[in-house]
Amino acid sequence: MQRLILLFSVLLMVVRSNLGQPLFASSKDGRLDFYFIDVEGGAATLIVTPEGESLLIDSGYPDNQGRDLHRIIHVAKDVAGLSRIDHASVSHWHLDHFGNHAALQAEFGIGTFWDRGIPDLLEEDAKFPDRIVAYRAASQNGSKSLKVGDRIPLRSGSTRLDVVVLTSGREVAENKGPLNPFKDRHVAQPEDPSDNAASVSLLFSFGDFRFLTCGDLTWNIEAKLVSPRNPVGTVDLFMVTHHGLPVSNNPALVLAIDPTVAVMCNGPSKGGAESTMKTLREVNSLKDWYQLHRNLSLDPSLQAPAEFIANPGTTETCKGEWVLASVAPDGKSYTVQIGAAGPRREYQTRTHVRN
Repeated sequence: MQRLILLFSVLLMVVRSNLGQPLFASSKDGRLDFYFIDVEGGAATLIVTPEGESLLIDSGYPDNQGRDLHRIIHVAKDVAGLSRIDHASVSHWHLDHFGNHAALQAEFGIGTFWDRGIPDLLEEDAKFPDRIVAYRAASQNGSKSLKVGDRIPLRSGSTRLDVVVLTSGREVAENKGPLNPFKDRHVAQPEDPSDNAASVSLLFSFGDFRFLTCGDLTWNIEAKLVSPRNPVGTVDLFMVTHHGLPVSNNPALVLAIDPTVAVMCNGPSKGGAESTMKTLREVNSLKDWYQLHRNLSLDPSLQAPAEFIANPGTTETCKGEWVLASVAPDGKSYTVQIGAAGPRREYQTRTHVRN
């Protein structure tokens, strides 16, 4: 009995010593982590490098009693063990993507702000001149502009980390590389005058591992990027564009990049379109795709299997589970899991077609 009491006491001390400690810590284990944070139809992706440096891409909605702000801070502080965010970028100027940058700077701290440049007006948002005031103040009008070909200067350790801009302000990377065998899958849609089409797209390379995120880039610009040649090459991990909406995710792009794993940052009633799911099913190398939410209006048989959906219910019952993709220190493999307790599924990094 005394031995049992002693064992229980030791276990209790271990639990207490770990209270408040991060669940994952890339700076200690040499891994590159991508946290896809649930902002219910917006976007917020937190990257933590093996050097302990952090980059937040987009920041969700600013309302809903601070829901998205608190979810981002929780993952950054309690899960990833950060004391501030080193870099924060904006893919484009819609409120569900830059809505919490100012509040994050005030409550948690942001080092460097990145965007493609701030427009004076936004045709689809009459309130934009007022909404951008807080961002300008938080960045002290000192945000750094991202153009095609630029790189976000994240530090590398023994495995090289590179982050390059592929699209920005409707401009795309030089059309070089292998011919895209899926270029004829592009059927032009009406030109998109919205800021979605001006999204910043980023390609991450970590050793052999590759990850692509395109913000809310829309159909015709996606085709422009990969037609007739594919300068992107193939990738391991793909953040499904524009929450899985059908005005994005052109098969000419999705099939050309041929991801092994995809993560869809949709909401219960935003994104996750049937046509996008159909395109994902066509991807030759795709093993699994994850959804932050089940699309409540779409038959479950058309979506990812239940075990790959982080939040299956309504907004009212949502726990805000996140998805983590964690890349091994040498970039040769990676795991993906839902939340802290979800099973880790392991994938091997492929040999890629590059430009």
